[in-house]
Amino acid sequence: MLDTHDTNLQVVTHEVILGELIAPLPRVSVQAFCETADVASVLNDAISDRRMDKAHVKVHMGGAYAAVEAYRSAPTPNVIILETGADRDQLLANLDALSEFCDHGTKVVVIGNVNDIGLYRLLKEKGVSEYLVTPFNVIDFIRALSGLFNATSTEPLGRMIAVVGAKGGIGASTVAHNLAWSIAASQEIVTVLADMDVAFGTAGLNFNQDPPQGIADAVFAPDRLDANLLDRLLSKCSEKLSMLAAPAMLDQVCDFKETAFDGIFDILRSTVPCIVADVPHNWTSWARRALISAEEIVIVATPDLANLRNTKNLIDTLRTARPHDTKPRLVMNLVGMPKRPEISVADFAKSLDLEPTITLAFDPKLFGTAANNGQMLAEIDGGAKVAESFNHLARIVTGRSELKKQKRSIFEPLVARLSRKKAS
Repeated sequence: MLDTHDTNLQVVTHEVILGELIAPLPRVSVQAFCETADVASVLNDAISDRRMDKAHVKVHMGGAYAAVEAYRSAPTPNVIILETGADRDQLLANLDALSEFCDHGTKVVVIGNVNDIGLYRLLKEKGVSEYLVTPFNVIDFIRALSGLFNATSTEPLGRMIAVVGAKGGIGASTVAHNLAWSIAASQEIVTVLADMDVAFGTAGLNFNQDPPQGIADAVFAPDRLDANLLDRLLSKCSEKLSMLAAPAMLDQVCDFKETAFDGIFDILRSTVPCIVADVPHNWTSWARRALISAEEIVIVATPDLANLRNTKNLIDTLRTARPHDTKPRLVMNLVGMPKRPEISVADFAKSLDLEPTITLAFDPKLFGTAANNGQMLAEIDGGAKVAESFNHLARIVTGRSELKKQKRSIFEPLVARLSRKKAS
């Protein structure tokens, strides 16, 4: 039988939502039966998306007839996707035929070309979980599947922001730490900073802390990892900011497997609204996976040739691996260092076809004082331009930039009236 317990049937339309978080699919099996090449192409493109990484998806042609024939002698998967161009009566007949072979709990998604409320109600009565109207894009499709397994009444999925340097030693960790601080302080979002550089991480130093436990305890003991353990490993940095510090010890090597940090980030996504991952400048399988799985990526670079080459390689690789996500954000750091030949920021951006989100000037006194005191830049000088730059970056990566633009001052109408009087 079709799953008649799923009453949250939705008609999905083509819409892009700023800052939207779509939960990754769990480990489920999905089989689709398409009638048109266009729909099959969208579904095949979706398979490579990072949010579909755990799901096992197969796309077949043949529509409803092929689905019925396939399950006469085989168990049904967790989700069946059925494209049909048939009229209402034929569609309902196809669903009746399919229901004879469906295992209990199997969810059915119907893809059609008619946006009809009457059909919607009939499909709901038949136990169909979702109805998508063509045309739709990859994100529409993933959103629909994600909604089958992630109730809208639960807390929103945590947004992960990965920060990485185009080279080592250019201040990417400093950017990550100050960004996490700004998200927690200026945006008032509960945030966890995860220092993934187990051997040489500096988060503890930069926040003037030396916690006895940290991220290594979770990575090296995955069998014990749960929400309670992770909560005990967190170190409090401020009211809304906590940290998973790195031990900075060399008693164990960091040859982790690709999925070593998955459990940590899965738990954090389900418990906190924002995670900032300080990803070390290592092209390992686990570092690459952390970047690809993040909702936002921030690349930190300085204006020289090696950084330009590395940044371009990173952007090209990440765009290929994340074709349906936003472009990486570029932070230009240490700009204007005396006596150092530099590529201009404009030429740097033009070569990448990517404008910097923020540009940070070389300021050894401010940055050095913060580092030596174990403080963030905003704590040293909250009115400095660099502090507002990090606040701006925080708004961008948390999806709040447009909301900020829409806010109007309470004095705006008065100013407008005075301006009109003065002009007349």
